[in-house]
Amino acid sequence: MRINHNNRSSTKKRTATRAVSFATALALSASIWVGAMGQASAEAGTSYKILNQSFVINGASSSVSVLNSYDTTYVGLRMLSDKLGLKTNWNQAQKTVTVEGNGRTLVLGIESGAITLNDQTLYGLPPIVDKNTTYLPLRFLLERMGYEIVYNTSTKGIEISKLAENAFAIGTEKIEYSDAKKKLELVVNYPQLSGLKDADVQAKINDYLKQEAETQAAEGKQQLLEAASDTGEWATEFDGTYTVTYNEQGLLSLYVDYYIYMGGAHGGTVRVPYTFDLATGSLLTLKDAAKQNADYVSIINKAIKAQLKARDLEDGMLTPFETIEPDRDFYLNHNGLVIAFGQYEYLPYAYGIQEFVIPLKSFE
Repeated sequence: MRINHNNRSSTKKRTATRAVSFATALALSASIWVGAMGQASAEAGTSYKILNQSFVINGASSSVSVLNSYDTTYVGLRMLSDKLGLKTNWNQAQKTVTVEGNGRTLVLGIESGAITLNDQTLYGLPPIVDKNTTYLPLRFLLERMGYEIVYNTSTKGIEISKLAENAFAIGTEKIEYSDAKKKLELVVNYPQLSGLKDADVQAKINDYLKQEAETQAAEGKQQLLEAASDTGEWATEFDGTYTVTYNEQGLLSLYVDYYIYMGGAHGGTVRVPYTFDLATGSLLTLKDAAKQNADYVSIINKAIKAQLKARDLEDGMLTPFETIEPDRDFYLNHNGLVIAFGQYEYLPYAYGIQEFVIPLKSFE
């Protein structure tokens, strides 16, 4: 069964479609939740090889200490943060490191592995402490603090630059519900804007995101309550976690990953994206994002098929990819327009949610 990811024109249609998506994901025992990776820091006594890596940071050459673990490059937190102009603080009592800058506050628990960004819990690889220096996954740190990282094929160097983001802040609000007796817990995080120049547009976007979160939370709560009577021995949960993927050139794009677990081997995740025009507060359609190009569907199809082939994904597909829907869900990132394949939509669970980025210049 395919998960339906069509764009919704109303909250009612959204809710109905999400219910189908959750049911499908659960029936297939799907999950991409990787929170367990963020629950512990590196094992005590582990020895790492520390290297000096050359970077170009905001146009200036520099060298920063790095190490490799989990097939990922980790960077010395304070050294890189100092060079980027970010503030770092170590709390000895709580054993946490706080990184602040660009309207963001990132808090990392060294012993617990807990990570929060603007008061929202994140999941990812744990920080590593080696010789009293804290190391974080390089891309994880940069992308969440408002920076771009690219590999320059000409110079064979890594370049880091601050993104030119829209001037406003994004905070986190929560909807929470728990019932210890029925062993269920619900936490839905959703973003709220502050400091946008046009107060009416800000209110329009905030109200919409709040209403969407409330709708999803109400649906999730109902599903947990229904499941509680059938799976009394299992703890159940519903989580909503948002990610801002693009905040540039008068546009704001983000998605919310809604995860539900109602017993069994795995839960399921549904990704719900939004892209707003900050001049009007209105949602962009896929055709809007594709610059009203009449051939946008075929352009996207061609790009996805090429990437499937380049990433050797064709042989593992559950069903062949033919075409996207004209009103397909999407989001933007710094590199272009993103189409994401949902769990079990085309590929097995082990492949996770696959993203396909189509450069915006493709639609010119």
